[in-house]
Amino acid sequence: MQALDLYATIEEYLDFEDEVHHLYKTIGHTVLSKEPKTLIDIGCGQGEFCHIMELNGIKSFGVDLSAKQIEIAVSKGTDAKCIDIKDIKETYDCATATFDVINYIPQNTIKEFLESCYQVVNKEGYFIFDINSLYGFENVAQGTLNIDLKDKFIAIDANFKENILYTDITLFTQEDKEKSFKKDSGTIEQFCYKKDELSSLLQTIGFEVENIINFNLHTDEEFDKYIFVCKKG
Repeated sequence: MQALDLYATIEEYLDFEDEVHHLYKTIGHTVLSKEPKTLIDIGCGQGEFCHIMELNGIKSFGVDLSAKQIEIAVSKGTDAKCIDIKDIKETYDCATATFDVINYIPQNTIKEFLESCYQVVNKEGYFIFDINSLYGFENVAQGTLNIDLKDKFIAIDANFKENILYTDITLFTQEDKEKSFKKDSGTIEQFCYKKDELSSLLQTIGFEVENIINFNLHTDEEFDKYIFVCKKG
């Protein structure tokens, strides 16, 4: 099982619901203030943000590279597709990439990815996304988590080194009454980006960085996220 699909399988057990809603509320208000008619959510996961935007009258479409996530999103009624953003031909008033999506993009492809995001946004449209801060990686994301369920055991071990967060996921699933277990495992990598360097790259591509919002998601001590609000000139 691919690492992103493995994450999709265990996501419902991670108890991040309050954090997700907190982030979606802030990004959602930011999006609504721009009054877009159409939106594409890049890395849409299971489609919750698209659903929220639809309820607010914005025609929304989601894309994700995880077939498992898209399967779940579509089953919930989201207009979504498992496709790379670079292959999208349509354009939208607003593009979003929520809950660490940018941090999943490798450093050697980040410029190409952001250029693809630029191409799917209409002129005078917006690109709104969040990234983890260095504090978020070093002091929040690292650690271990074990979840023992009736027919599953989940082990997560996250380590941050040389500006990359390596998250090892192991899932044991009971297959029969004899208590034999199937093992799936994978590693997800997330990359730390400095907000000033990312701002310069966005401006080089053609975005105007209107605002960078300091955001507390998991802690009140220091900002563990930044929300970028960018406009296509």
